[in-house]
Amino acid sequence: MALMGFLLIATETMPAGLLPQIGAGLNITEGTAGQFVSAYALGTVIAAMPAIAMTRGMRRKPVFLVGILGFLAANLITAFSTDIVLSLGARLLAGAFSGLLWGMLAGYARRITAPEHAGRALSVASLGTPLGLAVGTPFGSWLGTTFDWRWSFGVLSILTVVTVLLAVFLVPDAPGQRAATRVPLVRVFAIPGVAVVLAVIVGWMLGHNILYTYIGSYLRTASLQLSVDVALVAFGAAAIAGIAITGAVIDKGLRRLVLLSIGSFIAAGMVFIVGHASVVAVIAAIVLWGMAFGGVAAQLQTAIGAASGENADVANSMLGVAFNLAIFAAGVAGAVVISNFDGLVLPVVMAGLAAVALFIAVAGRRTAFPT
Repeated sequence: MALMGFLLIATETMPAGLLPQIGAGLNITEGTAGQFVSAYALGTVIAAMPAIAMTRGMRRKPVFLVGILGFLAANLITAFSTDIVLSLGARLLAGAFSGLLWGMLAGYARRITAPEHAGRALSVASLGTPLGLAVGTPFGSWLGTTFDWRWSFGVLSILTVVTVLLAVFLVPDAPGQRAATRVPLVRVFAIPGVAVVLAVIVGWMLGHNILYTYIGSYLRTASLQLSVDVALVAFGAAAIAGIAITGAVIDKGLRRLVLLSIGSFIAAGMVFIVGHASVVAVIAAIVLWGMAFGGVAAQLQTAIGAASGENADVANSMLGVAFNLAIFAAGVAGAVVISNFDGLVLPVVMAGLAAVALFIAVAGRRTAFPT
């Protein structure tokens, strides 16, 4: 499950490090190439909840395998396509299967784990996110820069084949949700705490992805001797530390962990703003930002799973939609920002949106993030 998470996050974010190469290869602008990220996110937004609603009663392993195979097909199309419309369509399809997989992974991990270790199980299953950021995204960026951006998608496709084989032999099956406990999507959204967690996700991840997707624009504007590859590696390595911290304390102090993580985003944004002329300050901000981000998936999946109970699969599909709605909006909004302002505005936006998310999280102490 962690390996599949690695491939999902690497496939989603890798184009952020290859925008010039993708633009040159398809004869499009860098802003249009940025829609590789937005199209993927839009596919998740459109498909995640319907897919989970249709499959939540099915046994988990067959659904998991179908999701991986669909994701593989979409990546192969992207690797070979020479047409921007077909490429964006393939990214949309990849996002759709990603939405199915993200929506079911948290509930699947909880079903095969003892209840007292549910938070830790989610942290393990979420290891793929920081590893994808630490290794997958910068490696894909290096591969695409050194050879061709299509090689990046080709290697991801090979790793997806390996994941299918491992899933067939190693991942245990689990039953779907019992019919007696299923409730309509609208009623899941109305469960106390669910909407609050989703609002936190949208604000928090919108701010994050506006800077992350266009980090190259920030670094160029700041005129720093710091490459995108190095920045992404530092971010991902720090994110691994963040997931380790989260795994150690999540089952005992979820609320404090969430508030500390959002507060660290705000602090990192401020350092990006005032220390943009210093490589040391910017690297310190990247490390703080990465550590705060590393445990985000596990923290928010645990929060929404606790709030939604038996309907965790559907709630987590909503979580995936909220994440990817933020990513989609960030791709579009970030393109507008860098077209009209310089890259130094990006961390201002990140810090402001994180402050909104912090306010919502503090206000949700009764239902979403209980003391």
